[in-house]
Amino acid sequence: MIDPNHPFYEPLWRRLLIPVVCAVWAVFELYAGEPIWAIIVGAMGIYATYKLFMEKRKPPVSKPADEQKE
Repeated sequence: MIDPNHPFYEPLWRRLLIPVVCAVWAVFELYAGEPIWAIIVGAMGIYATYKLFMEKRKPPVSKPADEQKE
């Protein structure tokens, strides 16, 4: 599954590229006459979009003020 808090997904371009590639692939599968594969890949793109953009991400962990070096 997709972990939106993983450092790999930090850059916006990576989060955008995954659903876009899935959408393009789904359109290609429809054009090739394979509707089942288009549905599968389209569902993967929808899931990736939800996980990477709509699901709430955890805020970055910050140290308490008393632990920081002065």
